[in-house]
Amino acid sequence: MTTRTDVPVAVDTGEVPVAAAPAPGEGDGEASTADLVLPLIAVGTAAVLAGYGYLRRTRRARTRTTPGGAPVRPAGPPPAALDERAREALVEADGWVRTSREELAFAEALHGTAAVAPWARALREAEAELSAAFRIRQRYDDGDPEDPAGRRQALAAIIDRCREAGRRLDAEAAGFDRLRGLERDAREALEAAEARVRELTARAEAARVTLGGLGRRYAPSATAPVTGYAGQAAEGLAFAADRLDRARGAADGGDRARAAGRLRAAEGALARVGVLVEGVERLAAELPAAAELVPAALTGAEALLAGVRRRSAERGTASSAAVGELRVRLRYADGVLAVVREELTGGPYDPLDVLRRVLRAVGASDAERAGVLSVAALLVARSATAAAADVVATHLRAVGAEARTRLAEAQRLLAADPPDPRTADALARRARDLAEQDIRRYGRPDAGAGGAGWAVPAGVLLGGEPDGGPPPSFGGPHTRARRSAG
Repeated sequence: MTTRTDVPVAVDTGEVPVAAAPAPGEGDGEASTADLVLPLIAVGTAAVLAGYGYLRRTRRARTRTTPGGAPVRPAGPPPAALDERAREALVEADGWVRTSREELAFAEALHGTAAVAPWARALREAEAELSAAFRIRQRYDDGDPEDPAGRRQALAAIIDRCREAGRRLDAEAAGFDRLRGLERDAREALEAAEARVRELTARAEAARVTLGGLGRRYAPSATAPVTGYAGQAAEGLAFAADRLDRARGAADGGDRARAAGRLRAAEGALARVGVLVEGVERLAAELPAAAELVPAALTGAEALLAGVRRRSAERGTASSAAVGELRVRLRYADGVLAVVREELTGGPYDPLDVLRRVLRAVGASDAERAGVLSVAALLVARSATAAAADVVATHLRAVGAEARTRLAEAQRLLAADPPDPRTADALARRARDLAEQDIRRYGRPDAGAGGAGWAVPAGVLLGGEPDGGPPPSFGGPHTRARRSAG
């Protein structure tokens, strides 16, 4: 029998005796016994070799390669499940970063910039990871990469980046808790929060009056981005004041952990009230600035169109199709500018919308070459991006990954050198539309004692206590889990 010689096999003979060569003079019976033993040895050896070969084939089947030589790895989650996990990871990481940024601001107000420098650095690193994850997601949604393997890798990279952002925040969370010391003594932070309530109460009332004035001066669409902000700010302030009262009661009763949780809930509410008030204040500055730009933008657009006509006449060699396309474009632009001029004399109008329409009429590439139009494009894009950011910031638990991704991309394009205001404006407006759709699907539960219903869509409260428990603070997923367990 022929056996393989490339792999040595140790044969366990068990109780089968190994036959020796017959000694001289031994009888035929002994030779006959040896003849019977040898086949038994051969059968045992063959059985061992067969078992070994089966194991080898099984291993090869599990690790066999494709024709290209790449090992076939065990299948991961289905693409749809991996996509959903990537979306969830973006929403979670964006929440960690935002709430960490908020609490860092409260700590900085009490302790100064130098004292919070290590945590500011950790936050910047987490923000960089999150920005990279959003950028990958935007490219993914745009169809890059195209091949299935590359798309799976992109989704995995998003999840890894988000996980790293949370890890970086968690690594510094314990030290940050020691810096704040809310569980030891929250009195100083309580006093700061109460002062913030008084400040925002005055600003919210001023914002309410400002909104009334803007409504009389401009078209309804001009103030649409901040409609309802004054009322929401009042609700948020009532919620914050209630939580601060409860925090003081808990502190006076010696329940420091509960006092710290209620203080954090109040601080989270105040952060969002600040967003609402600043949104009104910002728009109150943007609208007059836009209105001041409108006449110059119209003049610049008309001069630009006249230049296009002049250059076209000088060339005179363009194809008939190109000439026809140019004429259509110019007629459209002339029509838009004529309508805009009528609106300016017909009553209240929306100056940001007027600028956007003028920019669209003349075309992005032409507007970018004209000084006043480039200024107008930046103003319009920044206004749209800030408005979308306000919606996301005040509805953290409702807004999904797609709206956040479009917002992140708009912010990236505005910060680029050179910026791309046209694309940023389109993305920001899309982000706001998506966010508002998410909010409508999520609903706005107004039930709850002490204004807790206001806080739920804003993402202020997380936890299992009747009042929502301690909200997120500086840190990532492990910090959240620790606070929920505590």
